[in-house]
This record gives sequence, C-alpha cells and structure tokens, in this order.
Amino acid sequence: MEKNSKTYVAGHNGMVGSAICRELATKGYNNLVVRTSSELDLTNQAAVNLFFAEEKPEYVVLAAAKVGGIQANDQFRAEFIYSNLSIQNNVIHAAYENGVQKLLFLGSSCIYPKFSEQPIKEEYLLTGALEPTNEMYAIAKIAGLKMCEAYRSQYGCNFISAMPTNLYGPNDTYDLNNSHVLPALLRKLHQAKLDKAPSVEVWGTGKPKREFLHVDDLAQACLFLMESYDEAGVVNIGAGEDIAIGELALLIKDIVGYEGALEFNTSKPDGTPRKLLDVSKLHTLGWHHKIGLREGISKVYQEVVGLAFFA
Repeated sequence: MEKNSKTYVAGHNGMVGSAICRELATKGYNNLVVRTSSELDLTNQAAVNLFFAEEKPEYVVLAAAKVGGIQANDQFRAEFIYSNLSIQNNVIHAAYENGVQKLLFLGSSCIYPKFSEQPIKEEYLLTGALEPTNEMYAIAKIAGLKMCEAYRSQYGCNFISAMPTNLYGPNDTYDLNNSHVLPALLRKLHQAKLDKAPSVEVWGTGKPKREFLHVDDLAQACLFLMESYDEAGVVNIGAGEDIAIGELALLIKDIVGYEGALEFNTSKPDGTPRKLLDVSKLHTLGWHHKIGLREGISKVYQEVVGLAFFA
C-alpha cells in the first residue's frame, strides 16, 4: 500500500471502522474514502456497484456489519443474517468487478464451534456446532470468509480474512439492550455508582471466560495484515489471554469505584463456555497486542464517563 492509495473503509463510523481510520491517518495514509449508511446503503447492490464504479478504490477494509450482544443476536435472527450476507456479498463482488488490489474482510470469533478445543486455532472452523444465540451472525461471517477464499481461488483476488476476538474501545455501544458484555458492565456499574445502588445484576453464572482486545490494537493488526499478509486462510486477531466474566465484573467494579455487591442471575444464558483464540499465527507473522486489559478499560472509562449518553 502506498500512502496515497485510495482506501475505502466500510463501516467507518463504527467502533472497528473508526479505529482503522484513525490508524490509517496516524500512519500517513491520506486518501481515505468513506460513506455513512445514509449516503450508501451497503445492503443495496445497485448502490454499492455504482459507488465502486465511480470511486474505484484500490484497497478495501470491510468492517461494516450489523452487530449486537446476545439479546440482539437472538431476538433479530433474520435481520442479522440478511443484513450481513447482503453487505458482504455486495462489497466483495463489487471489489472483484472493479479491480480492487486488496480487500480485508473482518469476521468474528463466534464463527468457531461452541465447544471448540481451546485455544481456538484457525483450522477448527466448521468442526462443530455453533453457539445458538449468535448462530445467524456467525453463519453470515463464515460465508464472507469463504467467499473471499473462493474469489481468491477462482479469480486470483488478493482478498484476506481476519477474525478478531471480543473488542472494546472508543465508539463502543453502551445501549444495555444491544451492547456486549464489557461495555454493558461498564455502563451498569457506573450507573449503580451514581445511584448508590446496593447491588448490580450480572447475567449468567460468571464462569464463562472471554478474551478482550482494545480496538486500537485491532486497528494496528489490520494495517499490519494489509501491508504484509497476502495468503489464503483466516488469521485470528486477539490478546492470547482470557478472563472469567465474574473476574471481569470485579475488575470493572474496581476501576469504576463501585462499592456495592454483584448478583449473578443464573437464569440468563452464559453463551459459549470459553472462547480464547490461538494467535500464534499472528505472532509468528510479527504482530503482538500492546494494551493490557486494566489499562484499556481504565482508558475507555475515562473517555466516556463524562459523556451525556453514558451518565
């Protein structure tokens, strides 16, 4: 990639897309192309085709997706599979038809089997059943990475796929109906602190373990792959270490300064028991994450604590 290469970041207003745009700008890439969802509906094939024909981007990062937590994934199953398949199909095919030099497709660690051997290697894909609560999202993402592999195989396209672990950071979603576990806990514990509430409900048993990566680390990994990785096959992006949800809640409780109790609602779903990515492939390529979990959560809390939507 040259510094003036025209690069389209799909989903630039989201947590992942905005982090990638910041990283590209920091590294001197000065020819970014972006469109809001109101300017370009990525589920509209004709609109996407017209955009690519007019703009002719040389590089594409596909970070646009319909995302949400357990509740949203389970409640809006049809929307999750339809929207994500449409976005992927339209952008990947238009990239092929318009001669894009390289495309990075971003998936999710939920593509791997629910009871996968840990840590999860890239080759464990499609070796078992998925977690039912986010099955539609996972199936769409599997289709996207397989589509990239097929276009590489048949047409010689330099389309690569990366699978990030659970992410957090600037521009995360704090709506308690749609957010993921880390931002949801941050919001709930902060609110409980303000309200001097005696306790806070945490969904599930607290025993499942999750891996978390700051989105700025992900953005650096994505640019690293765009600059240096040109092979078929998925690449996991993660921290290589995980934490139990109960321990995460205690960590956030300490960072926020909440002094009440945690109450685990065992009637709520736990989801996958453990989901730790094997990141040895990425480490071998030469990339390692930099931001520790306490450091990252503390930084995020300082960034959002004064914002109106968070109070």
